[in-house]
Amino acid sequence: MKFSSKVQKCGLSPMRKFHPYAVTAEAKGRKIYHLNIGQPDIETPKAYFEAVRHFDLPVLEYAPSPGMPVLIDAIRHYYDKLDMHFDAGDILITNGGSEALQIAFNCILDDGDEILIPEPFYPNYNTMVCTCGASIHPIPTSPHEGYRYADRARIEAEINEHTRAIVCTNPGNPTGVVLTPEEMRMLVDVAKEHGLFIIGDEAYREFVYAGEPLQSMGQFADAAENVIVIDTVSKRFSACGARIGCLITRNRELMAHAMKYAQCRLSVPTLDQVASAALYDVGPEYFAAVREEYKRRRDTVMQKLQAIPGVICECPKGAFYVMAHLPVDDADTFQRWLLEEFQDNGDTVMFAPGEPFYATPGRGRSEIRIAYVLKQEDLERAMDLLALGIRAYNAR
Repeated sequence: MKFSSKVQKCGLSPMRKFHPYAVTAEAKGRKIYHLNIGQPDIETPKAYFEAVRHFDLPVLEYAPSPGMPVLIDAIRHYYDKLDMHFDAGDILITNGGSEALQIAFNCILDDGDEILIPEPFYPNYNTMVCTCGASIHPIPTSPHEGYRYADRARIEAEINEHTRAIVCTNPGNPTGVVLTPEEMRMLVDVAKEHGLFIIGDEAYREFVYAGEPLQSMGQFADAAENVIVIDTVSKRFSACGARIGCLITRNRELMAHAMKYAQCRLSVPTLDQVASAALYDVGPEYFAAVREEYKRRRDTVMQKLQAIPGVICECPKGAFYVMAHLPVDDADTFQRWLLEEFQDNGDTVMFAPGEPFYATPGRGRSEIRIAYVLKQEDLERAMDLLALGIRAYNAR
């Protein structure tokens, strides 16, 4: 049987590819500490579940393809408080931020096109771009420079006749890099000058740890035709299972094309939209507490990593990930060994190997992404297991 050349270019998620090994390890009685997937353990605000309990319409109908007005209005009000003002027609509700990205890519990419993304990047971008017939053109970074990339000369050197857009995950997944206001302005200016879209994937906007004001590419109203914002309730409200996101743009032509895909998939689940709208009533004290919790976890991870000889990493400024270079020959092989052969008092650990976060062949082979989404006690144990595992792996 013949399969699509596009799907054959796609790889498995590095966050999930070791699941079969984990199942086997657990069948042997191993306890696995999961640092591989960005699934927060912070409680989802009760407002979500209260909205579900009080939903009493007699028929669970299709929602409108653009999204339900109650949710669109809640998102508009959220941005109003950030001094960014959008019309209802600027917001398209999607099945998570992932569908928002896929729709955006489908609207702007053709076969042979390229999209600029700093590497390392969220690996699912690769699948989304490949299925459009396009490819990722990486903006190179290094663990030695904290994975920073917002340099005009570096970015413009990668632009060519195939470039259609620049993608910025801010704060960064997997690096935790947070762009400064000046860096954001520069990136928007580059996009405008070269006639490119600039896509701000802003799922982690609330998770910044140095007191910075919340930022968005949407604040640059002078780049209305260029800017696309991707947003979601998944991380902000610890509601990954709700699968509610949105695509935001003032570019009306782009939104008209996006609506074709929205109508093709009919609608986003009605009940999740109603419940997610209630999340936007959560007060600032919720975010302050969550930020403080993640900052404490970040500091724990950094303290543990810095105590391991040979590790290279810089303290992330946002999101809840750390990208680190380990003193191992191959992080993929190391992860498989941890699940198949290593244990300490019946415990082992999982992370996401770094190579799939890169488009450049051979890059990231000794790097890993850690998601610090475990409670403090478990996080400390997981990091100790990583240190013990590195020592035992290199002593084989």
